[in-house]
Parts: sequence; C-alpha cells; structure tokens
Amino acid sequence: MPVTDLTTDPESLTMTLTAEFEVPVERLWQAFTDPRQLEQFWGPPGWPATFTGFEFEVGGFARYHMTGPTGHVISSAWEFLTIDEPFRFEVLDSFVDDGTASESFPTMRATFEFAATPSGSRLTNTTHFASADDLAQTVDMGAVEAAPLAFNQLDRVLAGLRAFAEGKGTRVELLDDVRARITRLVEGPIDLVWRAHVEPDLIRRWLLGPAGWRMSVCRVEAWVGGTFEYEWEPEPGTEGQRFGFDGETLLIDPPRRWVTTERMVRTDFPATTNDLSLHSADGATLVTLLITYPDQRTRDMVLATGMADGMEASFLRLEALLAPL
Repeated sequence: MPVTDLTTDPESLTMTLTAEFEVPVERLWQAFTDPRQLEQFWGPPGWPATFTGFEFEVGGFARYHMTGPTGHVISSAWEFLTIDEPFRFEVLDSFVDDGTASESFPTMRATFEFAATPSGSRLTNTTHFASADDLAQTVDMGAVEAAPLAFNQLDRVLAGLRAFAEGKGTRVELLDDVRARITRLVEGPIDLVWRAHVEPDLIRRWLLGPAGWRMSVCRVEAWVGGTFEYEWEPEPGTEGQRFGFDGETLLIDPPRRWVTTERMVRTDFPATTNDLSLHSADGATLVTLLITYPDQRTRDMVLATGMADGMEASFLRLEALLAPL
C-alpha cells in the first residue's frame, strides 16, 4: 500500500499523509494535475470524484463532486494558491453549497509536496485547519479512514489499468471489516461490457459461474428504483440446489456505474450493497465491484464459498462473448 503514515496533530492543527511510489516525481505530479487521472483515485471507494472544472493556475479553481452509493453528492472546490512544478502546489479546499463555500464545514489549506526518493517519489499532503474544532469535525467525518483508501488507489493509475490488472484474473481485496473490492480486467470496450451487465439476453450467456449451471431467471430493470432478479439451477448430472438473488437499483450512470442492493432469495440473509464501476483502457475495461456486507462474519462466509472462482469462470465466458461483437 502506498500510504505509509497519516498523523493528526491538534497542537499544529494539521493532518499529514505520507505515501511512497515507485515512479518519478514528474509522473506523480501528472496524476495530481490531470483531472481525468484525479477522478480515478481522489474519492475513496464508494465515493468517486468527478471534476467539472480544472484551472491549474494561481488564482484558478478546480471544482469537483463525489457521489455516494445512494446518489448523495458532496461538492468541493480548490483554489490554487501557489504552484511550483513539479515539486509543490497549495490549495484552499472548501466544501461548496450552491456554488459558494459552505458555512457548515471547514475551509482548509492543503499543500501537496513531491520529492524524489531512491526508489521513486514521495508525496506529503498536509492539511492545515483554522481551529481544533475544524480538525475534530474533519476527523469525525471519517477523513482518517477515507484518505488512505483513496490514495492507495493511486497505484493502478500510475501503472495504467492494463499493466496493473492484465493477466491477474479476478482479484479480491479486503478494504475493511465489511467491504471487499473485486477487480477484473475484461478484454472488450466499455460500452459492450456495460451492455453485458444490464441486458438480460447477454447476461444469460455469461453470468453462469462454474460449469454445469444455467440461469433460469434473468430480469433486470436498469433504472433507479427498478428491481432485478437472477436465479440459477444445476444442469442434469450436476450437484447443487437452485439459488438466486434479487435487489433494487440505487444509482445508475451508464456506462460507468451501477449500484444495487442484493439479497439471496428464499433466505433471511441480510442484503449487501453492490457498487459496480467500469473504467476503460486501450480497448479493455476494468470491472470493479465494491461489496458492502452487513458484518464481517457474513463477508468472510460469502468469500469462503469460492465466489471469486465462480466469477472468474463467468468473466472468461464474458470475454468469449465479447470477442466477435
């Protein structure tokens, strides 16, 4: 993980994050000054950022918002105070309500410093607060937990999606006690990968898990408030019992993101929140599924079923399906 330290200091009214990367300073600087690259890591998992403006000059503004899994939006803005390429820039960081700085949340001064190391480069991000109350409010909002999760996404941006994920199959990362992130690079353009996730005629052809199973029910309403239902049953000669899932769409942003609830049918198991996102790279698409479970026990129980192996079998079918399209 790139983040090596995060410290809050009530005496100096600062929060400082340090991270190490195996790339030159110039490459790290580029990631923080290109809004399309910033979007891939600035928001923590489940709260991706969208930059709508980026005037990278002293006195200019970068404007962005982060969208939560239920559609809640938090808007913010940076005012660039100083720029010393490629070593340092400083911003005034504000939450925004209706285009102006919010009075409900603190405005902070943040510095981003980039230094060369024997193995690459180091980022030091220091946030300065006006008061102890402002620092405490930011900590209470979860910044100490969220910042490392956001910055630890930088590795895949710096490497490029293909280099980061190609040939590595379906990967599972445990983010915290209740969340798991599953990633798979799929050979195919983002529009087709999206269609394969929301169109029943395509879903039936690849979302099958291990050999010997067929999808007997596939119904999808891909709009907010719409529901879905999937069921599978074993083919003759295959052991197993019929099972399925249903849920509701909480957020949808084609062809980038689809957030749903998911519950196993005919059981009293609690529902999960499944946050599917797609990113394109040179004709391939990185599929990321962020699953939030009700508790750690449920998370560990589900992952122990071999879910990742079943997903890998399905992704291989998906690539075969997309190849001639």
